[in-house]
Amino acid sequence: MSETILDVKDLNVKYGAIHALKGVSFTVAKGEVVSLIGANGAGKTTTLRAISGMLPYAGSVSFRGESLKGVPAHDLIGRGICHSPEGRGVFPNLTVMENIELGAYTRKDRDGIAADIEHCFRLFPRLEERVKQAAGTLSGGEQQMLAMSRALMGRPRLLMLDEPSLGLAPLIVAQIFEIVKKINSEGTTVLLVEQNARMALKISHRAYVVETGKITLSGTGQDLLNDHRVIESYLGA
Repeated sequence: MSETILDVKDLNVKYGAIHALKGVSFTVAKGEVVSLIGANGAGKTTTLRAISGMLPYAGSVSFRGESLKGVPAHDLIGRGICHSPEGRGVFPNLTVMENIELGAYTRKDRDGIAADIEHCFRLFPRLEERVKQAAGTLSGGEQQMLAMSRALMGRPRLLMLDEPSLGLAPLIVAQIFEIVKKINSEGTTVLLVEQNARMALKISHRAYVVETGKITLSGTGQDLLNDHRVIESYLGA
């Protein structure tokens, strides 16, 4: 078994009177793709935002054996965690290149940054074609590619992707998932939040089902693809 790099224990988050996460616990091992699947509003995005230090929480989150409690969101990149948020969050008035370069704002290694930009262009050739274009003029799929590239520029040990397929055409969705697989094969651990359960489970080593703020099922991606409860609730079969 690979070493556990992310260990989430008894995570509780409240929005006022709403108890959004109720004791969520899970692990991610080095080199894995782990998915959180579930209906809209189940608590998946809240989980990522808590891990990222964007929401106060009770419970514990540790990364590579060190607690993240109280660590500000902007310090996580230096620790090896990068978060590509739901809705993509590109800077619309900046160019594609400026958005990508912002992902490396904590770094000083110019040669390494240049090499990583080239790597992003190999993963997403369309971005290189649009390098001087304002990000706000890109299609939804291109903006998703840009958001993922920006996150990769932090050289993450753990890449957290929140709904990368949201609102995209099926052909683009298939491309995005192939690239997630490639990123993982190159050594980056991935924690994926995704409503497209079928696609997520196909590329996941392990997955957890989140329902109303609790984890109700877990297993390998293949096990959950074949689980009748998952099929009935999330796979539309």
